[in-house]
Amino acid sequence: MSTRSFVSSCDIRSAFSAAMSAMYRTEVPAYGTLMDIVARVNAATLAADPALKERLEETHSLERVSEERHGAIRLGTAVELAMMRRVFAVMGMYPVGYYDLSEAGVPVHSTAFRPVGDEALKRNPFRVFTSLLRLDLIADEKLRAGAEAILRKRQIFTAGAIELTEKAERQGGLDDDDAKRFVADVLETFRWHHHANVDLAMYKRLHDAHRLVADVVSFKGPHINHLTPRTLDIDEVQRLMPEYGIAPKAVVEGPPSRRCAILLRQTSFKALEEAVAFRDASGSWQEGTHTARFGEIESRGIALTPKGRALYDKLLTGSRKVVRPAADGSNAAAYEKALADAFVPFPDSWAEIREQGLGYFRYSLTEKGESAIASADAGIDQLVADGLVCFDPIVYEDFLPVSAAGIFQSNLGDEATQEFTASPNQQRFERDLGIPVLNEFDHYAGIEAQSIAECQTRLTAAQAAE
Repeated sequence: MSTRSFVSSCDIRSAFSAAMSAMYRTEVPAYGTLMDIVARVNAATLAADPALKERLEETHSLERVSEERHGAIRLGTAVELAMMRRVFAVMGMYPVGYYDLSEAGVPVHSTAFRPVGDEALKRNPFRVFTSLLRLDLIADEKLRAGAEAILRKRQIFTAGAIELTEKAERQGGLDDDDAKRFVADVLETFRWHHHANVDLAMYKRLHDAHRLVADVVSFKGPHINHLTPRTLDIDEVQRLMPEYGIAPKAVVEGPPSRRCAILLRQTSFKALEEAVAFRDASGSWQEGTHTARFGEIESRGIALTPKGRALYDKLLTGSRKVVRPAADGSNAAAYEKALADAFVPFPDSWAEIREQGLGYFRYSLTEKGESAIASADAGIDQLVADGLVCFDPIVYEDFLPVSAAGIFQSNLGDEATQEFTASPNQQRFERDLGIPVLNEFDHYAGIEAQSIAECQTRLTAAQAAE
C-alpha cells in the first residue's frame, strides 16, 4: 500500500511568497529597486555590527531576514474573507490579532494571516495583512447598496484555487504537482487588473465616498497593494530612497529610532497613479487612472507585553498631542522631535525592558549553563543572574493599527482622511472569518514560557543525572 507524500505547508508558503514577489516586481518595477536598497542596507548593517550578525546566526534568525515579506490585501465580503482563510491555511498561515482602523479614518477592520510556530516562522515568516471593507460605515445608503450588489457578483478565486483548497482540506495536504498548481492559481487572486469592474461614474461615486472603498469595489479581485521587505536599518533606507529616484513618505510610522527596537516601524514610497480602463455609458472602454499600490519597508523590534504596549500607546498618544504628522511632511522634523522626546520614559536596554516586564524574551542556556547544574527551585531571574541563562528579544510578528492607517492615508491622499466613529466589532469579524483570531499577547507569552520551561528542564535534568 503506497503512502501519499505531501508538500509541507512551509514549502507551499515559501513558493507562494517567491511567486508573489516575482509578480509584484514585474507589475511595480520600483519594488525591485526597493529590494535592492534593502539588500544593500542589510549587508552594510551586518558588516558594521558583527555581534548582531553572530547573534542572528546563533538564534537561527539570519536567513529569515532576507526572506521576510508582508503583503496587504483588501476584501469586500464575508464570503471572500472566509475563503481566504481556508486558502491561507493550506500555506500554514492563520489569523492573528484584530485591528479596527475605523478609529483612524479608514473603513476596514483586519487581521494578519501568518505562520505561528517557531520553526515555521524561521522557515518563512510571510504575512498578509488582510482587511475587510466596512460598507456599514458609508453614510450614502444608495451607494452602499450598489457597492454590495457589485461585490456579490464577483468571484475572486479561480475554480482551480477552490478545487485545490478543498482537496487539501479533504486529504490533509497537496502533492508536488497539486502544490505547484495551487500556487499558480492562488496567485491570480492577487494579480493587478487593468480593466475595472465598474463604469467611470460609479468609480467616481465610490472614490468620493472614500478612495479605499473605490479600490476594493472597482476591481475584479484584491490586487496586492504592497509587498514589504524587512530592513535592519529603516532610517538608512529612508535616507537612501531619494538617491534611487524614489520619494519616501514624510515620516517613519511607529516608535522613534532606538538602540533596542520595539514593535514595528514602517515607511513607504508614494502610491503609483496607474492606467485603468472603465466602461462608459455606451459600453466602450474609457481610459482613466487609479492610485492605490505602493512600496513599503519595515523594521521589526521586540514584541511588547500588555504593560509594555500600554506604555507605548500612552507615549505615542502623548507625542501626537504635541505634533500630529502632516501628510505633506511640512512638520516632519517637529513630529520626529516630539516623538523622540515622548519616548524618553521607555527604557532603551534589553535588561531594563525585561526587568520591568515590558517585552517578551526567548531564554536559552549560556555556555556556562550547558555544563551547569541548577536547583529545580531556581526561577528564571536567578538563572539569568547566575549566568546560566541568556535572553533574546522575541520579534514582533504583527502590526500596529495607527501605523497601518498612517501608511494607508499617506498613499490614499490628504482628502482620504475622514472621520468615522470608532466601531470595533471583533465578534462580527470573527463570525465572517469563520474562526476566532489568535490573541497575539497569549501567543508571545506562550513562546516565552516554553523557552523558560526548556531551560529549567535541561538544568534540572543535569542535576538528576548526578
